[in-house]
Amino acid sequence: MQKETENRRVAKAASVVGLATLLSRIFGFIRDMVVAGFFGAGFATDAFFVAFRIPNLLRRLFAEGSLTISFVPIFTEYLKKKSKEDAIGLANTAFTLLSIILVIVSLAGIFFSPLIVKIIAPGFSKVPDKYELTVFLTRLMFPYIFFISLVALCMGILNSLRHFAAPALAPVVLNICIIAAAILLRNLFPEPIISLAIGVIIGGILQLAMQFPFLVKMGVKLRPSFDFKHPGIKRIGILMLPAVFGAAVYQVNIFISTLLASFLPGGSISYLYYADRIVQLPLGVFAIAVGTASLPSLSEQASSGDLEEMKKTISFSLRLIFFITIPAMIALIALRVPIISVLFQRGEFDCQSTILTSQALLYYAVGLWAFSGVRVVVAAFYSLQDTKTPVKVAIAALFVNAILSVILMFPMKHGGLALATSIASAVNIIILFFLLKKKIGQFLDREFYGSIFKVILSSLAMWGTIALVNYIFPWNNEGPFNERFIILVLGIAVGLSTFLIASFILKSSEMMTVFEIVKREKIR
Repeated sequence: MQKETENRRVAKAASVVGLATLLSRIFGFIRDMVVAGFFGAGFATDAFFVAFRIPNLLRRLFAEGSLTISFVPIFTEYLKKKSKEDAIGLANTAFTLLSIILVIVSLAGIFFSPLIVKIIAPGFSKVPDKYELTVFLTRLMFPYIFFISLVALCMGILNSLRHFAAPALAPVVLNICIIAAAILLRNLFPEPIISLAIGVIIGGILQLAMQFPFLVKMGVKLRPSFDFKHPGIKRIGILMLPAVFGAAVYQVNIFISTLLASFLPGGSISYLYYADRIVQLPLGVFAIAVGTASLPSLSEQASSGDLEEMKKTISFSLRLIFFITIPAMIALIALRVPIISVLFQRGEFDCQSTILTSQALLYYAVGLWAFSGVRVVVAAFYSLQDTKTPVKVAIAALFVNAILSVILMFPMKHGGLALATSIASAVNIIILFFLLKKKIGQFLDREFYGSIFKVILSSLAMWGTIALVNYIFPWNNEGPFNERFIILVLGIAVGLSTFLIASFILKSSEMMTVFEIVKREKIR
């Protein structure tokens, strides 16, 4: 019964985070359309995107990834083994210390903005007006790192207390603020693009402000605490250092792929970028959601020393992820050309661009199961307060990616770079599986393998019906947009229906879990 309850908690939390992430992606797309519509692509937008990239990079390195996953296991341990008051004391100290550090970082960033811009975008120095605008926007937006890092800490506290909605909805607030600023404020400044920077700062403030009512509701009132010798703070710092390095490895991976793609025919970087945007949707909505939802449960079980329940939670979380990402992988492979055609084929993005981008999508898609599964396995290591192992394995995978990229990029062009990334991710998760098994024992039980078999059967049935749709309605890349759109929607609808029906017939346990959650919510 405990297993079923914990599984249901993970599934419910993952659905909350996933829906919030989907909403954020929708508003992000609207934001991009608004920015493109009002500001186009040129001098000012280049300056804004470079300026926003700098605090955004720091956010990825220090805030959303490393800070939250380092804080949750220690905070959960205090909740479990000590008391809620002790845990809140740790949170107060962490909030105070982090605030001081972030003020210093923000001031330093503002002061060194000219140097930072020269490093990030050296070519801008040759255009004085562009360089000066970028420096100004960087200084204006640099305090965003202060607000978003504190949001990440609040996310750790709320997630540990099993509240997921407010932190997950925070990015939606940022996108809404940028959209509103573009519409309402652009005419108030001599350089309209400044309105977007104002929107970013307002968004950061509101993202943080919206966390406090929920913290109070959960019994957490954050107050200044200068007990910087608190033992929990040191342990969070020890966990966080490798986590930051792990996030940096991911950025290096992107840099290497971009660098190598620059040696390929023109457009290769764009093909990889657009294909990656498609793959990131199921990753962001489902994989990251399950990883976020499972971390508090895994941390609580690890803190209690209940490894058997922990193994069951890992197995269930992986089953839940693969229940979504395996059919998503098959659908992306089967519908790769229609998806790229409908989403991007217009203007300068012609039929040839669609074909070449779909090649990148094919090779990225085959690694979707590995990209997604690694989120849960890494969360398991963090819950055990082991951040070094995932970083070491990530470095090994980075070398695999670099070597395979060089080998495959010339015979397969940009498709080789995408395939190298997928293979390296598979190597990453397989090594992590092996090391986690050595650490806690066998965690992939009979139920896991039975579930994967059912998901694969249902996905193959889905692929068959998509192929039937394509046979009845042959795809024409040069056909009218309405025709292409209808065929894509029909393929998705028929494929999804087939998968759900097949899963229901095969009595997939993950499908039953989703139905139970829906029924409970309706009853309430």
